[in-house]
Amino acid sequence: MNIITRRVIVDTDTGIDDALALLYLAAQAEVELVGVTAVYGNCVIDDSVRNIWYVLGLAGRGTTPIARGAAAPLKADPHIAHYVHGYDGLGDVLSVDDRPMPSAPTLLTQTAAEFLVDEARAHPGEIELLTLGPLTNVALALQLEPTLLTLFRSITIMGGSGPFPAPGISDMFDANIQNDADAARLVFAAPANRRLMVGVNATAQAITDEQDLVALHRSGTLTGEFAASILESYLDFYRLAWGRRVSPVHDGLAAALMLHPEWIAASVTGPANVTHDGFTTRGRIMQTAEGRAVPWPIEPVGDTIAVTAVHPSFVPAFIESLIRGGAL
Repeated sequence: MNIITRRVIVDTDTGIDDALALLYLAAQAEVELVGVTAVYGNCVIDDSVRNIWYVLGLAGRGTTPIARGAAAPLKADPHIAHYVHGYDGLGDVLSVDDRPMPSAPTLLTQTAAEFLVDEARAHPGEIELLTLGPLTNVALALQLEPTLLTLFRSITIMGGSGPFPAPGISDMFDANIQNDADAARLVFAAPANRRLMVGVNATAQAITDEQDLVALHRSGTLTGEFAASILESYLDFYRLAWGRRVSPVHDGLAAALMLHPEWIAASVTGPANVTHDGFTTRGRIMQTAEGRAVPWPIEPVGDTIAVTAVHPSFVPAFIESLIRGGAL
């Protein structure tokens, strides 16, 4: 008999790394997926919804409630990352001839924002919120319930860039904050019980490579082989960044650190603001790499914990979970 100890809602734009995070969570016997809410980003909203439904079904969590969310940012047109995640959001794996396309899922009548508010109000302090895409749904929910993040046990955000890097060091582009800076500002400013930023500064330290891909291909499990099939194109995309077929475990790391804070090897805590340098928008802890406050006025907001180093135990455990598959 499985003992549920962690109740989780996932808000996701259901690209490749999002799907891997859902597979990881589905493999954890202690996790109850209270619901999954869809948002645009890695793919258009309708594909995001379909991908959630497909992946949950594959992982044995097909009865999980799904709510359709925002199709665009609060104040802008959507930027869809087809060049990273393919046109279906999953490396175009769902469109190959030998993999049947799923039919339309049954959705909740509530919007994603309404679902977030209703569940948080009904179960204060019990549910953890994991965000894997642009923060638009959460911002819309905050407009309905300004104390939303105090009703959740915690919010873990895959997004942001941690503190400022040392001079001469750059970090990866963060699409989730970039896609809706207005929403990100609202989420970082809202009162919260615990707000954890798993940014690209941290996910760049958690790398899957071709050896992991081989293990997934040889797994003989539905979830392992599916994970391998979608990870293939992700490794191809990142080869142009590092000259080799590797990829960071963005969303999977956020899911894992929500459940296993002992895998956070180092972190900093402070106010997070949204910055724009003329090219990219980032969520930053307002500290230098040396831990000093930045020398300009900042927006006074509550603290966010930002991961700065990751324990090496994470990646092997993550791959094992993808191979093992659904726990229920």
